[in-house]
Amino acid sequence: MSDGVLAAYWATPAIARNLTTATVVLTLLGTFGVIPSYYLFYHPSYLFQMPPHLWRLVTGFLIAFEGGAMTLIFDAYHLYRYCVQLETGNPRFPRKVDLIWYILLVCSWILMMDYLFGFNHLELLPGLILAMVYTATRDQRGQKVQYFFFTIPAQAVPFCMIVISMLMLGGKPMIQLEGLLAAHMYDFLTRIYPEFGGGPVLLRVPAWLESIVQTPRIAKRTYGTAVRPSGPSTGSSTGAETGGPLPDSWKSRGKGHRLG
Repeated sequence: MSDGVLAAYWATPAIARNLTTATVVLTLLGTFGVIPSYYLFYHPSYLFQMPPHLWRLVTGFLIAFEGGAMTLIFDAYHLYRYCVQLETGNPRFPRKVDLIWYILLVCSWILMMDYLFGFNHLELLPGLILAMVYTATRDQRGQKVQYFFFTIPAQAVPFCMIVISMLMLGGKPMIQLEGLLAAHMYDFLTRIYPEFGGGPVLLRVPAWLESIVQTPRIAKRTYGTAVRPSGPSTGSSTGAETGGPLPDSWKSRGKGHRLG
């Protein structure tokens, strides 16, 4: 039984699995006092003291203390669900490094907006979730989804989440709005401006990140999944191209001669 549960756990998409696990574990550790929750909250003032609490830039996106157990359950569910959609079914993120770059950019913009607007939210996870929801539903035009007890257009989900936060006590509509703006900024700079404005793609994955995260490029097809290695393929020493229906030994032969 336990082996089956572990096998199912490790079979889930890596980025969604790690983000959700880190969120649940950190929140529970802080809730039960194993790690003082004081050291997990985000606030920009802690970045300018000596030594700077740089880890708060990460933990601020991985905690869900406010709202109790139900908030943790809903946040973990939405984080996993929409991260899986981006990681496995979205053509804009064919490699894991593309999704990691997206998360880094969105989180950075949320941090900057939160500081410039003067909100100073202690928990930033709702902004990241809303950004993922917005990005995941951008390509679902015309589709319907079930949200709680209602059937709504897929692209309306992020806006419904913001409205519900406005109506709920303890909701965080402002940090969600920052996430929506960050996701729209990413969409504009990587898709709208290059495709419809004729501009260049300004947010390519940097080489240093690709060197750290080397993953194959995965393309979803109607008849299966194609996996292309991350690095360029090399031919044989004779200069012949690899692949094709003929054996490699035939490709290294010299010039043929007519018989007879």
